[in-house]
Amino acid sequence: MSSNKTFGEIKTEMSAGKLDCQSLVKSYLKRIVENKHLNAFLEVFGEEALLHAQEVDDKIRKGKGGRLAGMVIAIKDNICYKGHRVSASSKILEGFVSLYHSTVVERLLAEDAIIIGRCNCDEFAMGSSNEKSAFGKVLNPHDNTRVPGGSSGGSATAVAAGLCTAALGSDTGGSIRQPASFCGVIGMKPSYGRISRYGLLAYASTFDQIGPLTNNMEDMALLLEIMTGKDEFDSTLLQKESPNYFEKFKKEDISKLRIAYIKECLEHEGLDPEIKAHLEKTIASLKAKGHVVEPVSFPFIEYAVPTYYVLTTAEASSNLSRYSGINYGYRDPEAKDPDAVYKKSRSAGFGKEVKRRIMLGTFVLSTGYYDAYYARGQKVRRIFVEKTNEIFAPNPQLGTKGYDLILSPTTPGTAFKFGQNDLDPIKMYLEDIFTVHAPITGLPAISLPLGKHSNGLPFGVQLMARKYDEMTLLAFSDMLMNN
Repeated sequence: MSSNKTFGEIKTEMSAGKLDCQSLVKSYLKRIVENKHLNAFLEVFGEEALLHAQEVDDKIRKGKGGRLAGMVIAIKDNICYKGHRVSASSKILEGFVSLYHSTVVERLLAEDAIIIGRCNCDEFAMGSSNEKSAFGKVLNPHDNTRVPGGSSGGSATAVAAGLCTAALGSDTGGSIRQPASFCGVIGMKPSYGRISRYGLLAYASTFDQIGPLTNNMEDMALLLEIMTGKDEFDSTLLQKESPNYFEKFKKEDISKLRIAYIKECLEHEGLDPEIKAHLEKTIASLKAKGHVVEPVSFPFIEYAVPTYYVLTTAEASSNLSRYSGINYGYRDPEAKDPDAVYKKSRSAGFGKEVKRRIMLGTFVLSTGYYDAYYARGQKVRRIFVEKTNEIFAPNPQLGTKGYDLILSPTTPGTAFKFGQNDLDPIKMYLEDIFTVHAPITGLPAISLPLGKHSNGLPFGVQLMARKYDEMTLLAFSDMLMNN
């Protein structure tokens, strides 16, 4: 079997009797063993996946297979799967087994998807390189000396290396799209509130969003459709039925769209010249096809990363306070009293980057600094939302039409070498400069593997749409991917 078959190709072979779920799972398990050095998986559910594959094969023979029968999926290690360990790649959750399914896992299993394992990630999704995992770094499959991106680096590597059909990640500031760019796959962050966060271990609750990583748009649309929809367990969720993405996205009229590109992004001093040239070529090509592509000014880009880190570290400080060593997870064996349990367990259980962000968040929420940092960060976030919505909204008074999409680079450069940003956390944080805009505003965004650098590495082009307009995003992305 080819390592990167689409789900459509897999189903065609199954219908022709050339392939079944058990042989499919075996082929993926073989590839996982052959690529063990990538460290993409923390745990592989080999025997269980084969047993599940047998059950799905029986369903298919009886004509009762679900819409995902034959899709083999990997999940990021911060998504709960009942009866399986989940650790967010942290020592603090040592030995913890989930007591329930996350909503997304429940919906995938209901359609007969086969979950093959849990993927490595930056600890508690805090990182842009997958070097921050307590269980070792993940390697980029295109160049093992370079990072795969983070925090969903294991998921991106698994898809790029053909270790599964698709994978799930989570995106708080770019953690799906940045590794998708570095690994040459498609990665999507849906609108905040589009997919239930129930069963996702929280980093920053008003930013976190689950999304898929795939090799093609059909698989992306299908997974998005199945995972969206009402859920009583997430009060922040849009309580509407799932749109019919899979059937409709190819029928959308995208012949003449209005597309904006933020000139401050294209002119940013940190942007790789080859990526800039590729964006300019893409812009010219879209204009030639009849689309309106125009620059817009968004002079707040330099405030994006500081705003993101003030707000997300504050939320992390609150969310991660539950990991105390008292009820579950790691407890320091030398702790003799409750105070010592808290201090020693958290000090030893959390990694350096997680502790840095907890401390930053505690600081910005502290008395005397709350108004200067956290409250001000919320005000800047509101400005981001309002000014971005102005780009999308028509203005009758000025006689201007709104734009349908915003085009930008996904990342400033290609995958960097391991250890390159270790001594400067700010430099590492700036890797997210183009991706944090979407989660700050709650808008959907996608990274498409449309570029290849002279260094041989892939890089992505990013598109952002109006809130809940994933349909246009899917349709236009499909056009770009197939041109």
